[in-house]
Amino acid sequence: MLSKACIVGQYQTKLTALAAKPNVELTVVVPPEWRDERGTLKLERKHTKGYELVIAPIRYNGHFHLHYYPTVAEILKRVEPQIVHLDEEPYNLATYHALRAARQVNPNTRVLFFAWQNIFRKYPPPFSWMERYVYEHANAAIAGSVEAEQVLRKKGFRKSICMIPQFGVPDLFTPKQTQRKHSPVVIGYAGRLVREKGIEVLLNALAQVGDDWRLKILGSGPLYDSLLPRARALNIASRVQLAPWAASDEMPQFYNSLDILVVPSLTQPNWKEQFGRVIMEAMACGVPVIGSDSGEIPNVIGDAGVIVPEGDVPALARALDALIQNPAQRNELGTRGCERVRAHFSQQRVVDDTYALYAELTR
Repeated sequence: MLSKACIVGQYQTKLTALAAKPNVELTVVVPPEWRDERGTLKLERKHTKGYELVIAPIRYNGHFHLHYYPTVAEILKRVEPQIVHLDEEPYNLATYHALRAARQVNPNTRVLFFAWQNIFRKYPPPFSWMERYVYEHANAAIAGSVEAEQVLRKKGFRKSICMIPQFGVPDLFTPKQTQRKHSPVVIGYAGRLVREKGIEVLLNALAQVGDDWRLKILGSGPLYDSLLPRARALNIASRVQLAPWAASDEMPQFYNSLDILVVPSLTQPNWKEQFGRVIMEAMACGVPVIGSDSGEIPNVIGDAGVIVPEGDVPALARALDALIQNPAQRNELGTRGCERVRAHFSQQRVVDDTYALYAELTR
């Protein structure tokens, strides 16, 4: 498996569970770090037993479309895998480069890729050429959502597609309290601090809500330095706490300090919410979620939270006020969220479904 996402410690629990399945010998290739809007995310060695973790050099680190692993062919020659799982989009250079290497090392190797892309877009060359090569030479795909599967089909991928979230929720994410009775009510946001994530919409909405709340913002990104000045302009700065992004194993503690999580994402011409992993994690901890109707958010929340129109400040303010005033509804939604995660988004389900795809490919 080739996956830059697996530098995150909690994501590695999926790898240990996959490696424990019958007849699986797993090698996972990761970079030493990855750079994005949050800064530099370094490899967390949290769950590395049962499989081989290969830390490989990466070129064009931080460039989503252009990064690749120059030593992947040497790794494939040494490992001689039956299956190569490319945890990257089909139009990325990393996917194209590794798939070509796999075909050159052993034409019979079964290769699959992963896709979150939920907006139909035609890419210019060379990305369109790489995407077409991947569609022609891969054996299967994993789509992270219903819309991602639809985009793959619309683009002409005719082989097997399994709809499996990239990662499930590990058992570490559990409720630490059965009844949340914080006073004032603690509202949370966790994620990238960029305009499309809607954090400014959340601040504007809270300025229209009474004073029985506190906001915890956890994240990093280009808007970090502007959020507290914005809160001061709205006269709510005394109730806003801002902290940089935390390590993955610290996130359950953050969620369990909240009464409500808000995911106010805003669809852009080239992006809409592809899943919203923080939604699953918060629900697993018994936290009710208010989300916008951007992309996959309504499908993840289901009946375990509240959906508001994206960018609608008054609607978000009303939803927040209603939950702040109704602790019984918060507890009911928290219970539904736990049940929904166990039924659809548990780590075990993701592992079982991925293993079933591996078994199908080897048959």
